[in-house]
Amino acid sequence: MVFISRKRIQGKDRFYLEKSVRLPNGKVKKFSVYLKGYSPKGKYGQLSHYKRLLEARVSEELVEFAVKNYEKSSIFNERLLRELEEIRLGYKRVIKKLSLEQLQDVIERFTVNFTYESNAIEGNSLTLKDVAVVLHEKKAIEGKDLREIYETLNTRDAMELVFNNKLKITERDIILLHKILVKNTGVATGYKTLPNFLLGREIETTPPELVPQEISKLVNWFNGSKKVHPLQSAASFHAGFEKIHPFEDGNGRVGRLLINVMLVNNGYPPLIIRKTQRLAYLAALEAFDNGYEDKLRRFLVEKYKKTYEKFFLVYVKYLK
Repeated sequence: MVFISRKRIQGKDRFYLEKSVRLPNGKVKKFSVYLKGYSPKGKYGQLSHYKRLLEARVSEELVEFAVKNYEKSSIFNERLLRELEEIRLGYKRVIKKLSLEQLQDVIERFTVNFTYESNAIEGNSLTLKDVAVVLHEKKAIEGKDLREIYETLNTRDAMELVFNNKLKITERDIILLHKILVKNTGVATGYKTLPNFLLGREIETTPPELVPQEISKLVNWFNGSKKVHPLQSAASFHAGFEKIHPFEDGNGRVGRLLINVMLVNNGYPPLIIRKTQRLAYLAALEAFDNGYEDKLRRFLVEKYKKTYEKFFLVYVKYLK
């Protein structure tokens, strides 16, 4: 909230435009700019100028905070950290511009696109138009498997929780997310009771009896990795989660939603991995399994940037 404060300095009243901002470490910092020539009794035509100046100072501080506080790596270097934070702040400005109706519209459009792409990666045959019809009109598509219809409806329900910050990276919420995604599809809920395998990847998944402790270790690692940028943490978590493969089915869809839980909960825009990138995506996961972790990190950074540019910025561009 921006407000005007008055200070008495050397016998004269001076007015400042101020804003208190909570930094990512939880501390609150006050920012202010001097309002030259301001008088509470008259009109002041420069307020919008000083508001922009104040916001620029806040943005600069938040970017610098990220650069100073997140660990650096060959991928997440100072240049990339600045870029990622600028996108986060740009996304925040985009959302702030939207009316409630427009915000709901952009969320629904994102949900349609994310649902189609994520489910298609796993072989769901619904087209983008089919998904839009199912979600907007709640109609079944003639000739399509009911399981595919329910997968679509369930993903919409899950995305609503993601955008409303209702999910955390906890074992309870991971199990809940899976339960939502597989509702009415015939897939058993809860952790797997039989071993499963990864098609196209030469790696053994975690045995059923070890899943609870491996998920617990992964969750504890993520929630303790505050010095690691959320997108970098998301890449490592995603690779670890898919290697564990804790459920009978739906692991890929749960895993991709969890990436967006991590991003949205930290104020970053969500991302979409498109079905046309399936082979590159699987190759990046396999490379991570074999110790070449940067390939998956680069992949997710690219999807993060492209989703923001090609979806959120394009949406705002065409607003009337």
